[in-house]
Amino acid sequence: QGRMEITDSSASRVAMNLDFVKPFEAHNKVEFLLAPKGGATDVTWSMQGPVPYFAKIVHLFIDMDKMVGGQFETGLANLKRVSEAKQ
Repeated sequence: QGRMEITDSSASRVAMNLDFVKPFEAHNKVEFLLAPKGGATDVTWSMQGPVPYFAKIVHLFIDMDKMVGGQFETGLANLKRVSEAKQ
């Protein structure tokens, strides 16, 4: 649970604040960078935020890429599908 707020956008960038409440509290900055490449667009999706001490311990035992990497891949695939359907 949480909320997402777009804080900045342009033709090459979308920035957001992402605030989670559950399953644990977290406050992150999310950024999509869009770069033309031939007839396509490269999209870079990043998320940054503070990592409390407890989370650092959890990161020793949990592979975060395995935990959220699939969600990033699904999100990027959905973005691709929707953007190509509009053409």
